[in-house]
Amino acid sequence: MQSGTLQAGVSVMASKNQLKGTLFRYGSKSIQVAFRSGDFKKQVIFLGGLTDGLLATDYVTPLATALLDEKWSLVQPLLTSSYTGYGQSSLQQDSAELEQLISFLINEDASQGVMLMGHSTGCQDIVYYLKRGSCCSKAVRGAILQAPVSDREYRATLPETPDLLDLAERMIKEGKGEELMPPEADPCAPINARRYRSLCAFLGDDDMFSSDLTDAQLKARLGHMKRWPCQVIFSMGDEYVPEYVDKKALVQRLCIAMGGAEKVEIQWGNHSLSNRVQDAVSAVVDFVKREGPKGWDDPWKCLFTVQKDSHLYLLPLQSTG
Repeated sequence: MQSGTLQAGVSVMASKNQLKGTLFRYGSKSIQVAFRSGDFKKQVIFLGGLTDGLLATDYVTPLATALLDEKWSLVQPLLTSSYTGYGQSSLQQDSAELEQLISFLINEDASQGVMLMGHSTGCQDIVYYLKRGSCCSKAVRGAILQAPVSDREYRATLPETPDLLDLAERMIKEGKGEELMPPEADPCAPINARRYRSLCAFLGDDDMFSSDLTDAQLKARLGHMKRWPCQVIFSMGDEYVPEYVDKKALVQRLCIAMGGAEKVEIQWGNHSLSNRVQDAVSAVVDFVKREGPKGWDDPWKCLFTVQKDSHLYLLPLQSTG
């Protein structure tokens, strides 16, 4: 089935766990669907963390409603890594699918720009995607990182992690990186050696927000974010940050490494801000109102338009040669 051929209207009463919107397919895989609240030309794309899918956090529904008042849509995509798929996926795969989603919004919905918002490991997806410099990243007007915490530092508090990490390293050296780890490696989903190492190893692909990284290492991983307006929303009561970590110092270092990102500290907030829903919504909406598109002058300067099968497609300028 071709991208964009599934378009189902969903109309339900809005409540804590219900939204009115449109379900659409943005890629050819069965998992590649997304739910859009509102029908505006500017979109906030919400990327959840490990095990997340639609309606990942308690603030998603009120955020979608608040964004409607500002004439922004909230888009919640499902990726190959959604729900229990993360153990056999990767940041590279997530990045490729995010590019597909943004391309769909440009070509099918005439998007005037997107904001990327990540929760937990969704923050790694955003950082990785923007560093790749994919063509459709031209559409990104800003980034919001909510709960950018270290999977490695949290998992290091679990007694089984050192031995399992050694096993993952051996499996990778033996060419078995795509094979599954023992069940105790992750109680929530099957996980292969390559992804386990990415999450648990020092300077693994997912290791972007650890408190023991040097300023130079943080800058190497986050420094490119200075090219976009960025907001870091940090929960000062985050249960996935080890007690020995100085949260105030960490969020300050992250913002500096990102070239001066806006810092929002939410006192007593937990990881998903389920106990500070209104604080989360207010922070995001305020940022979007200030940093979102304010008029457009050929925003796709790196692209050219091709018409095919009654659709317009945006391609890199270099493709014209």
